[in-house]
Amino acid sequence: MRDAKATYVYCVIASPRAPRLTGVPRGLRGMGPVRLLNVERGLYIVAADAPLDRYGEAAINRGLSDLDWVSRAAVAHEAVVESFIDARAVLPTKLFTMFTSDTRAVQHVRAQRARIASVVKRVANHHEWGVRVVLDRARSSSASARPIQVKGARTGVDYLARKKARRDASVELAERARETVAALYDRLAERSRQARRRSASELPVDSGPLLLDAAFLVPRTRSAAFRALAAREARALALHGYGLTISGPWPPYTFVQD
Repeated sequence: MRDAKATYVYCVIASPRAPRLTGVPRGLRGMGPVRLLNVERGLYIVAADAPLDRYGEAAINRGLSDLDWVSRAAVAHEAVVESFIDARAVLPTKLFTMFTSDTRAVQHVRAQRARIASVVKRVANHHEWGVRVVLDRARSSSASARPIQVKGARTGVDYLARKKARRDASVELAERARETVAALYDRLAERSRQARRRSASELPVDSGPLLLDAAFLVPRTRSAAFRALAAREARALALHGYGLTISGPWPPYTFVQD
């Protein structure tokens, strides 16, 4: 069992020629060097040997209870995938994707040939960009809403009037925020081949409620223009208490699923 190995798969690459492995990160701790499996002309698997005493089913199940262990593995996995970002198309696989042998890995990819061809057609020569928008309620209120004043709140009626005014202002702010991020999303989507919104949360994050968490599939030739547009939007939104951050370019993690 100590010498038993499986074939670990990081991603599938569509490229006219075999990608170079120079400068590719080491990958998950304890695994063999990153190597290529030739599936067919123009299609390659990025793989490594995974010792089963460290990455067998039982070992992985134990490791999944350790968030630090999972996080280190995910970072190492993604580092390998992202080192191939300049290939024609990179199709990342899920963390801990393994097969009993190289042959089984190649057979699996060949069996998925039609689906893979469809995905490659969609994401080839594109990068993924992430955009997140948060709201600082205090800054947004002071920047775009008049202060609410209810004089002489000395009676129950006055108190209720003040409370209603604040509630109405909060509702108005939330509605304005929804409209703002919806319009932003549409403008960015127009510059993308595909766009997807992830579920945003009203729970507080470090700098305020998360209003938008979205991914955009952008042609490489338009990446500079897309980033410049996002930067202009960020400056405009900052005046009204919104914070926009952009990340990327990434392999098309969000867009490889049908």
